[in-house]
Amino acid sequence: MGNTKENLQHAFAGESQANRMYLAFSEKARQEGFDQVAKFFRAAAESETVHALAHFRTMGSVNDTVENLEEAIQGERHEYTTMYPEFVSQAKADGDKAAERSFVYAMMVEEYHEGEFIAAKEAVASGKDLPAVDLHVCKVCGYVAQDAPPAACPVCGSPAKAFRAVE
Repeated sequence: MGNTKENLQHAFAGESQANRMYLAFSEKARQEGFDQVAKFFRAAAESETVHALAHFRTMGSVNDTVENLEEAIQGERHEYTTMYPEFVSQAKADGDKAAERSFVYAMMVEEYHEGEFIAAKEAVASGKDLPAVDLHVCKVCGYVAQDAPPAACPVCGSPAKAFRAVE
C-alpha cells in the first residue's frame, strides 16, 4: 500500500475505469433487452463518477480553468505524439488490426482535442468563453463536430447518424 496521495491516484483511476466499464456493460445489457439491468449499470457508473471526482478533488487536481486547459493540452499532446504512436506500432507488430484502428482513431481525435483546448485557453485567458455552438460526438471514433454532424466523419468515415448530440 502506498502513501495517501498514491492511494487517491489509484482510487481515482480505478473508479474512472469502473465508470467506463459499467457504461459498456449497460449498453450491452440494453442491446440484449435487459433494460433494468442496463439502468442499474448506468446508476453504478454514475456512482463511480461521484467517487472518482471526490478523489480527484481531494488530490487537489482541479485548478482554475486556464491551468486545467493547459493540463488538458499537455495530456492530449502526449497521447497523440508519444503514447498512441507507440501503441499503433505495437498493434501493427502484433497484427492486431482492430487495436490498430482503435488507436489510430483515438490518436487523430486527440490532436483535434489539443487544438480545441488551445483555442479555449486563449479565450479564457482573455476573459472570454468559447462561442456557443452545438457539439456532436462520433460514436465510432470520438471526433467532435461543431454545429451539425458532417455527412461523413473526417476521422473514421461514419455517417452523420453515428453522431450523438452533447447536452
